[in-house]
Amino acid sequence: MAHMGALEKAKKDFLTHLSQARRLSSHTLRAYETDLGRLLKFLRENEGLIAPPDIKTPQLRLHLGQLAEKGLSPSSLARHLSTIKTFFRWLEEANQIESNPASLLRGPRRRGKLPRYLEEEEVEALLTTPKDDDPQGLRDRAILETLYSTGCRVAELVRIDEIHIQMDTGVVRILGKGAKERLGMLGLHAQKALQKYLEFKALEKANQGPLFLNRFNKRLSTRSVAKILKKALLKSGISRHCSPHTLRHSFATHLLRRGADLRTVQELLGHADLGSTQIYTHVNVESLRRLYQQAHPMAE
Repeated sequence: MAHMGALEKAKKDFLTHLSQARRLSSHTLRAYETDLGRLLKFLRENEGLIAPPDIKTPQLRLHLGQLAEKGLSPSSLARHLSTIKTFFRWLEEANQIESNPASLLRGPRRRGKLPRYLEEEEVEALLTTPKDDDPQGLRDRAILETLYSTGCRVAELVRIDEIHIQMDTGVVRILGKGAKERLGMLGLHAQKALQKYLEFKALEKANQGPLFLNRFNKRLSTRSVAKILKKALLKSGISRHCSPHTLRHSFATHLLRRGADLRTVQELLGHADLGSTQIYTHVNVESLRRLYQQAHPMAE
């Protein structure tokens, strides 16, 4: 079993690299480990003793084909393919293989799922729903304004501390994926909402560590933010599904509609890859197509 031991060691070293060099989350690491576990199980059952240099493209294609036959979803297959490609690219860079058998693999073409987003007037109605004449309303409005103004993820929002807010410059330091920091922009409405909330916190001598607090004076959870949004949606009369991430999608969509360039939006969203941001261009194309079909006399 020496050769399979070499593969197991390569897998372990690769996961260590992802954890230490790329500082991926435990959730992402588990996904890589699961995918590689499936690959090694397939190789063990079908090829017996095999070392990394002996693995060829047809073996990988057969493995992916079997996963598809077993009913693995297109998104899971795409993730699995991405894991294999990343693993073999690392093996090549580490000089454990001479040629990369995964470089020729291609995933099935699939239409990306367009992100849900709210129209600008819907966002305006939503943000003004929490009343700022009571403590809970002050906090809830500041939360919704910050989500939409910065386009941050809900997990990033709840990690914000008071010291991360710079009211004089209108920016907030956001800790994103992989412990990467970026600056979020605070618009005038978000600044006003935060200023009122911070003044209330100071008056009440509340915990001045975490920015957003629950009723126990502790850091607010992502689940609580989802509940706050759901309550505001009901009050504002918006009936369609909306999550905190919908505000992030709305933020990006509205920026591009108003002329922001793709790389600026990528920077503000904290996307490592421009490809992740390009989905929003499809949203705008869909919107333009609908407007064209409604307005152009020869469209239908």
